[in-house]
Amino acid sequence: MDLFDILSLVGGLALFLFGMNIMGSSLEKKAGGQLKNVLAKMTDNPAKGFLLGLIVTSIIQSSSATTVMVVGFVNSGIMTLHQAVGPIMGANVGTTVTSWILSLTAIEGGGFMDLLKPDSFVPVLALVGIYLLMFSKKNKSKDTAMILLGFATLMTGMETMSDAVAGLKEVPEFTNILTLFSNPVLGVLAGAVLTAIIQSSSASVGILQAISTTGAITFGTAIPVVMGMAIGTCITAVLSSIGANKNAKRATLVHLYFNIFGTIAALVLFYGANAIFKFDFFDNTANEVGIAIVNTTYKVFCVLMWSPMLGLLEKMATKSIKDTDEKEKYEMLDERLLATPAVAVDRCRSVTLSMAEIAVESVKDALSLLDNYDEKISEKVIKAEKKTDKYEDKLGTYLVKVSALEMTDEDTEQASTLLHVIGDIERMADHALNVLESAQEIDEKKLEFSDECKQELGQIIGAVEEIVSLSYAAFTENDLEKAKLVEPLEQVVDDLQDVLKARHIKRLQKGECTVELGFVLSDLLRNFERISDHCSNIAGIVLEMNRSHDVSIHKYLKKVRKGENDYANKYEEFSQKYTV
Repeated sequence: MDLFDILSLVGGLALFLFGMNIMGSSLEKKAGGQLKNVLAKMTDNPAKGFLLGLIVTSIIQSSSATTVMVVGFVNSGIMTLHQAVGPIMGANVGTTVTSWILSLTAIEGGGFMDLLKPDSFVPVLALVGIYLLMFSKKNKSKDTAMILLGFATLMTGMETMSDAVAGLKEVPEFTNILTLFSNPVLGVLAGAVLTAIIQSSSASVGILQAISTTGAITFGTAIPVVMGMAIGTCITAVLSSIGANKNAKRATLVHLYFNIFGTIAALVLFYGANAIFKFDFFDNTANEVGIAIVNTTYKVFCVLMWSPMLGLLEKMATKSIKDTDEKEKYEMLDERLLATPAVAVDRCRSVTLSMAEIAVESVKDALSLLDNYDEKISEKVIKAEKKTDKYEDKLGTYLVKVSALEMTDEDTEQASTLLHVIGDIERMADHALNVLESAQEIDEKKLEFSDECKQELGQIIGAVEEIVSLSYAAFTENDLEKAKLVEPLEQVVDDLQDVLKARHIKRLQKGECTVELGFVLSDLLRNFERISDHCSNIAGIVLEMNRSHDVSIHKYLKKVRKGENDYANKYEEFSQKYTV
């Protein structure tokens, strides 16, 4: 093997791995929007979980990616450990699809069979991919282009590797090395180490298929190596579970135990049977198709072996990592979910809804303190404000990372919406804290508003409570009708603020109120108005995102105030409802 062949081998391997990466990531991006729907159908039925794992892995061409995804889902609370077992088993079988695609290079025969060979259709796919990439303006078409180009690069790398190693069949040293791997233990170790290094069993099986074109690979050599590759691919999930919670680590162990004990059982049965029956094919040369058959047969065997013992697999993982008396804290915004942007965005929305619920409850609690001050509720409002600060910090940081990823237009819009919303939600909790401080001052100084002022405050407090509820419902339920009610009610709150200030000045001039009460009232009215402003922003985002792909809230609200969306009628209704 001369220098040129070595360079060709290295170049072919680089093209192969690059093509696989490009194709896999493009497939994942294109299917990413559907992954949320797939996960929504996840049940406790292991058979359905198995099919979902198989389908997702077949689509994104990586069992490692699917398993890491599952570990992330378990860590984030999207899935339970029990639900994770099925998808992990399905991922192990789904990854065999790649080896069958790569085995197309071994097709022989004339006529129609020649059309199935990569040499016949890969150039066409590359041409179509280049055309779509250069001339299409649609992101979906560009994703398709990258899939086609990735596949073409992958197959080109496979062919280059095969050509580069073709001369090795004449090298005795190479044949001797491969003979060592026919030893079951050495073969398993070799396969595990190779796959652990490149972190892809699909890629390592493809490399083995390329080497098989030399004619130096026998089934006796291929079988233990392929089994070892299944174990080596677990390294990615193991690395991803570092720092995760107990259930996520258990999900990783399910994957590891599935392959380790599956390999041990397969080795014992196969080599035991071979010792008795002396299989004729054991010393036969294995080509690309033969390796694909070995890979699939082994994975299916493992699934059949474990299917009646899923509870045992789960129990082994649970026993290995025992529960403690300490309460677990887990991060819902898991870094592992960034591997699947669509799911990461969905998780961000879920966390944002939780944040919104905390903020809305804190506003209502703070408003209740004005009528009846309670120290426990006061502490609750303070804790809620600190909690929303943490939520905003974590969500903001995570959403920035998500926004840097390649996503569908829908997911990009969703991430942008959430980035706008979390700021308004956090500020609502801040103003709730301000209202609490005013309530504390009233209670500590034993201040008393006049009956007339109490009646007026009751009206504006009722309006604030309603606008908070409407904006929360509009956001959480994506309810456009409720969102349309927020802006006219926000204007009513603004009007009430002006009226209450004017009436307070008159009472002050008549000596019916004190300057000290005036300061407290002014602070309250300012916070009421700010809370309603943030509610208006949230509702405006909901409406604007459903009207177009451009988040331009202020532009939209100007249109609303000009009479769109029955604004005048709703404004009149709210004005009468909260009249003073």
